[in-house]
Amino acid sequence: MNFLYFDPGLGAMIIQAIVAAVAGVLLFSKNLVYKMKLFFGLAKEKNALNDIDVTDSDIEKK
Repeated sequence: MNFLYFDPGLGAMIIQAIVAAVAGVLLFSKNLVYKMKLFFGLAKEKNALNDIDVTDSDIEKK
């Protein structure tokens, strides 16, 4: 009769692989859902430059 032996290193590696797979699926699906919403016009395109609030008076003061 053969018995399987899992040492702590192998157990930690299996847990790390499971966590990495779940995180990868979540991040990939989040990006995929965003692109689908963007394609159908349900989401606005994110642009970092639109988040900056600079007025002409702020530029002239410097």
